[in-house]
Amino acid sequence: MKIEIENKKPNALMDRTEVTFKAEHRGEGSPKRADVKAKLAEALAVSKDKIIIDHMETEFGIGLSTGYAKVYGSEESAKKFEKNYLQARNGLAEPKKVGKKK
Repeated sequence: MKIEIENKKPNALMDRTEVTFKAEHRGEGSPKRADVKAKLAEALAVSKDKIIIDHMETEFGIGLSTGYAKVYGSEESAKKFEKNYLQARNGLAEPKKVGKKK
């Protein structure tokens, strides 16, 4: 898998850099979130714990995925600003249990 950073935009107010990327994975299935995080961390020279992948979309039959990620200045900033489901999806928190409404 090959990662290409398309756009980087700093957001000082939220202590993060917003990144759009392309992941080329011809001949393979859709990439796993953890694999993409590892490649992004390598390309951006940051820790994997500071990266939150917001969304990824895979083009059918092409072997190309596009996505949007946020690279935080610290893990604490990521936990402060991100919603719980995104933290859980990216391995930073446990998902909250939602009870049934009566």
